[in-house]
Amino acid sequence: MAEITYIDQVFITNKRVLVRVDYNISFMKNGTINDDTKIHNSLATLHLLLKGNNKLILMSHLGKPKGRDMAFSMKPVADRLQAHMPGYAVTLVDDFLKDSSFAQSPADASENKTIFLLENTRFYDGEKKNDPEFSKQLANLADVYVDDAFGSVHRAHASTVGVTTFLPSYGGLLIKEEVSLIKQVIEAPERPVVAIIGGAKISSKIGIIEKFMMIADSVLIGGAMTNNFLKAKGIEIGKGLIDVDFIPAAKRLLDIAAEQNKHILLPVDRRIGAQHDETSEPIIKKVEDVGVDDETLDIGPETEKQFADVISHAKTVIWNGPMGHFENPQFAKGSIAVYNAIINNPTVESILGGGDTISVIKKLPNNDKITHISTGGGAMLELIEKGTLPGLEALKK
Repeated sequence: MAEITYIDQVFITNKRVLVRVDYNISFMKNGTINDDTKIHNSLATLHLLLKGNNKLILMSHLGKPKGRDMAFSMKPVADRLQAHMPGYAVTLVDDFLKDSSFAQSPADASENKTIFLLENTRFYDGEKKNDPEFSKQLANLADVYVDDAFGSVHRAHASTVGVTTFLPSYGGLLIKEEVSLIKQVIEAPERPVVAIIGGAKISSKIGIIEKFMMIADSVLIGGAMTNNFLKAKGIEIGKGLIDVDFIPAAKRLLDIAAEQNKHILLPVDRRIGAQHDETSEPIIKKVEDVGVDDETLDIGPETEKQFADVISHAKTVIWNGPMGHFENPQFAKGSIAVYNAIINNPTVESILGGGDTISVIKKLPNNDKITHISTGGGAMLELIEKGTLPGLEALKK
């Protein structure tokens, strides 16, 4: 069976290299970059390719534009990449379909010291459609393709799958790190394994919860998706978010857990308040005492203790999704408690993923005590659930 060849297993030299990076970074309300971790995580791959005297043409999507919406331009990303690559001129290519002359000159990074970044791939209709003609137009820019965008390998788009039909294709260093660590968790984890699943939408996580019930010793449920499980048990959830179509699925998982003696741990108490009130102290109620008018926004302190106890005995922890409405500091306490429990376990191997999860922890101390912070929450979960992803399969050709 074919396997992915990574760029540190071959010596790519004097080539025009089309590199799919994940620069889908977050911005603050004033338009400034909130977190450039994804740019930083791409640098090892870029530097290795530049050592081979290759000409780099980078591409990424940013946000969810409808057509060519310059509010989603890669310009601020190019500027930030420039700050990380002071020895090179980072040039933004406005529309490679109108002018591809930049790509036609010979590969010689040592002389021109230029890195090209294509404008947002989602400005083009052919990207999400994985259109063969658009894929070929991308491939015509280069001699070699490298995918280092782990956060996008679960998407069968032109820039992640289609282009591999036309070019020799390799995996970058970030993808290599992500895949090796996540597969280790799937195939040979140290036990006990604890999976922590939070966030709002249960619809996108039913499959992964079911998978975790197979590979984990304990599954801890937090966030708004708690409501589906409590509702399935006939417990009042107040005004909390709920996906009513998935209450039967939650009940089925609880039934399976009971039949197979699996450990699904749900909150026993919750913090109640108002989403935008950052001054009033939340009310703590046991789950059975929640009223119809209560807005449940975080796990409570007793749940924090129970979760922390399970985490303290774990050898492997996988965490995706916050425990509450973390944007309000009053309701970030549950997520912070989970984080502290992980970093205070000196022998645990920990993998964290998901944009919201990273938003919770990035300003907290001791991030270095986390074994691996995944750059792609959705891709991480899908890889654990399915064992492979479209963008990874495409690299095996």
